[in-house]
Amino acid sequence: MKNNLDFIVPDWPAPANVKALQTTRIGGVSQPPYDSLNFGMHVKDNPLHVAQNRQMLSQYLPSEPVWLNQVHGVRVVDAAQTSCVPDADASFSTHKNVVCVTMTADCLPVLLCDVHGTVVSAIHAGWRGLCDGALEASIDAVFEATKIPPKNLMAWLGPAIGPNAFEVGDDVRQQFITGDAQAESAFKPCGDKWLGDLYQIARQRLHNKDVTQIYGGGLCTYTDKEHFFSFRRDGDTGRMASLIWLE
Repeated sequence: MKNNLDFIVPDWPAPANVKALQTTRIGGVSQPPYDSLNFGMHVKDNPLHVAQNRQMLSQYLPSEPVWLNQVHGVRVVDAAQTSCVPDADASFSTHKNVVCVTMTADCLPVLLCDVHGTVVSAIHAGWRGLCDGALEASIDAVFEATKIPPKNLMAWLGPAIGPNAFEVGDDVRQQFITGDAQAESAFKPCGDKWLGDLYQIARQRLHNKDVTQIYGGGLCTYTDKEHFFSFRRDGDTGRMASLIWLE
């Protein structure tokens, strides 16, 4: 008997053998402020509750997800070749039934696959990772392993802090513009701060790498407290999971 976990199924034209799920905060056993479907072992939630949530999730998956110790960096690992919990912020796989996963609570989760259904990737693109090249590193890692040209990839952008809620100082804005001048258009003034659009920046970065089939990108974790965890909104909070695998 499967539990009634609340999922979002990405709406994108991925090949039939590419399976992907985006969890919400609904359906688990964690208690406030991690209520209720928290997958993060690194927060202050009861580890037994997190383990129970992960067990409930496993009923929908072909294997245990390859969990990462996310460090807001750009390291990419081959999920089929990892052991333990590697320090990395993205993974990819060309093997069937190997589940790539990223956890977020405002940071941008990005899922990738190719048009022929031979490779998948899950990327944790917080603002630091996005700025430092997490998307580019993942696309490069996929190409190095498979020789699949980026133009044959498609991306799905999962729930993240939205453009009307991601308030930053000029230092963050300048870091993005230094990395890519076109990022300037993704910021609008808000008093002495700026509102940044992570979705727009991700699309710019993906386009720069010849990934033009881009979907998703309309859900705000900060403003939708019912469905999503948000670190910026709540501080102590849980983590959602974005998962992808080849069937």
